[in-house]
Amino acid sequence: QVQLVESGGGSVQAGGSLKLACVGSGGAFKWNPLGWYRQAPGKEREFVAAISGAGAPTYSDSAKGRFTISRDDAKKTLFLTMFNLRPEDTGVYYCRNGLNMYGMGTQVTVSA
Repeated sequence: QVQLVESGGGSVQAGGSLKLACVGSGGAFKWNPLGWYRQAPGKEREFVAAISGAGAPTYSDSAKGRFTISRDDAKKTLFLTMFNLRPEDTGVYYCRNGLNMYGMGTQVTVSA
């Protein structure tokens, strides 16, 4: 059974940092394109960052320069390291696998 489990969220003050992790199981992970998305209260889910099977990253304009996406295929784990967090980064963060499936998400709250 394909499954994604996100972790690492929490509450931080503006300017702080967090590192999210997503562990995959059941396939559609190794060598697949993977991504991070987020959903703020009252808003639609939006793209944050993606990484190709070869490790090439892409970022939203908001994430560029502050977030780093990385992967460890041996451990079937996707990471999102976030620096200089802002209140507008608040939301539930989801990872997505090669089958366009999402996990349950992890909450990130950034206070001013």
